[in-house]
Formats: sequence, structure tokens, C-alpha cells
Amino acid sequence: VQLQASGGGLVQAGGSLRLSCAASGSTFSLSTMGWYRQAPGEQRELAAIITSGGRTTYADFVKGRFAISRDNAKNTVYLQMNSPKPEDTGIYYCYVNQWLRYEKYDYWGQGTLVTVSS
Repeated sequence: VQLQASGGGLVQAGGSLRLSCAASGSTFSLSTMGWYRQAPGEQRELAAIITSGGRTTYADFVKGRFAISRDNAKNTVYLQMNSPKPEDTGIYYCYVNQWLRYEKYDYWGQGTLVTVSS
């Protein structure tokens, strides 16, 4: 599975930005998809994930501001970033896991940089 993320860039605080991540290759049995954030000098942390059934989980720091969604037909996951704050600046990595023969495989995208200016 290959992941191609797009949509990062510079955004003003209070604006909006939409990240996309498309999975390609052997996309059979894709399960959870999501986004992780790595702020400068920090560890990578979960921002939001969504299961194949549409159940979502958000980190406290994005609740009420960001929305994750997916298009299963396109094997694509989105992160709508509304009212971003400067502290949301970082590299956003898309993530997907896949279950094959009762084993879970994790895949990561290359990361897309989001810079939020004050």
C-alpha cells in the first residue's frame, strides 16, 4: 500500500485547510485510516482516525475544530482543519492499517507540512 498525502501549506490562524491522503496498490481490507501530527521538536501523536465503518476518534487538541472523513470508493481519507491555531503547525502524516490473514499491517504517508501563521 502506498499513501500520497496532499493539501498542506501555509494557512492563517482561524482559516481552513483540507488535507487528503489517497491509498493505492493492494488496498484490499483497508481498516482504520487517519492522521498523526508531529510538531517541531515533539513526538508524533494521533490527531484523528476513522474506521472503515465511519467511527471517529479525535485527540483533545483538535476536537471541535478538525473533522476526519473518508471515501472508501476512492481509498482516500481527509482532514478538514477549521480554525487552526499556530500550535497546530507540524508535519501531518496519514496512516492506514490493513488486515490480511489475521495480521495487521501499518502504512505511513510521507507527511505534509502545515504551517499556521498568527
